[in-house]
Amino acid sequence: MPDPEPRGERVYDKGDIMKSIGGWLFIFGAGSFLLHFFDMEFRLLSWIDNWGPTTGIAIRVGLILVGAGLWLLGRTQEAASAPAGG
Repeated sequence: MPDPEPRGERVYDKGDIMKSIGGWLFIFGAGSFLLHFFDMEFRLLSWIDNWGPTTGIAIRVGLILVGAGLWLLGRTQEAASAPAGG
């Protein structure tokens, strides 16, 4: 019988992917929020302040909230798909 998960390869489920994307959004949002106070910015997110500082802060907070939400949803899905009694 073949091994369902070959060694060296990991099978990702929705929970893992959502946690990963959510974590990165949270890190970029929080990092951008902190760097903004030092007049610095991630190069990837340099467009955020094109619409003014208030909108830039709203986008940063949105990244943090959406990232945290995705991470929590991914964690819930991961826990629901885990085998019982582990």
